[in-house]
Amino acid sequence: MKEIMLGISASMFFAVTFILNRSMELSGGSWLWSSSLRFIFMVPFLLLIVLLRKNLKPLLKEMKRQPLPWIIWSFVGFVLFYAPITYAAAYGPGWLVAGTWQITIVAGTLLVPFFYITVQTEKGIIKVRSKIPFGALFISFVIFLGVALIQLPRVRELTFNELLLGILPVVVAAFAYPLGNRKTMELSGGRLDTFQRVLGMALASLPFWLVISTVGFMQAGPPPASQLLQTFIVAISSGVIATLLFFIATERVSGHQGKLASVEATQSTQVLFVMIGEILLLSSPLPSMMATVGIMIIIAGMLLHSYYTKKLNEKQFKAALSK
Repeated sequence: MKEIMLGISASMFFAVTFILNRSMELSGGSWLWSSSLRFIFMVPFLLLIVLLRKNLKPLLKEMKRQPLPWIIWSFVGFVLFYAPITYAAAYGPGWLVAGTWQITIVAGTLLVPFFYITVQTEKGIIKVRSKIPFGALFISFVIFLGVALIQLPRVRELTFNELLLGILPVVVAAFAYPLGNRKTMELSGGRLDTFQRVLGMALASLPFWLVISTVGFMQAGPPPASQLLQTFIVAISSGVIATLLFFIATERVSGHQGKLASVEATQSTQVLFVMIGEILLLSSPLPSMMATVGIMIIIAGMLLHSYYTKKLNEKQFKAALSK
């Protein structure tokens, strides 16, 4: 339950991304700057945290040991996640991007067979391919249905290009984020804490962000002051606070795919926070009756995930007692 609350808290801070990215696009800011500046601003803060905790040396040693995997999975988890999201914000409203992003609650569960868990047997410890937790997958689809109901009334307002360019890049991001997160967890093997791992991913992806920012400068010139301020807010809120909260939650349940799916499903609450934010800040209309039903389904789905996680904990506890 604590991990689910951490996930919901992370969603609240993540919602800032969708609202401010859309705001920057509406004011003429380039998506290239919106994406790259977030991670460029993140690095000093994360570096300071890790330095104060005196944990920089173990991180650099770990990255030096496996540099290519760190670069690959950091690129997947950060660049293939955030660049498509900011690109989509240039073509679709924040609610469309945030709603499409909820595919990640299903994507995370579908990625399970790509990972292995360690199991103690009579012959010793062996690695076994993880199986899709169908209970968690079913609940995730229920939540996704709620998200779809929120989006449907407003989809008619969009052109085909807005739908295409506002959705497809986000689908890529929805699979890339949990894949990169889980692969770097696997890569660090419990030897790094969350702060070290997030900094490692930020450092490994930094060359890509510098290239993107260079292209942004060549195409659009330097970013305006308003975009610098808004990307700075996104970097602190979404890049540092939300990412750390979400990664802490997923690391705590990394050994159990069902619980991990429950934590990843908390991302569905972003739609609610984005909706509230756009109503308050961007004067968006109040949700329709269908959208209200969708909100109720999302809340019910999150309660089901909490119940599902609680039952898994009880099952594991009983299994441990019987040994």
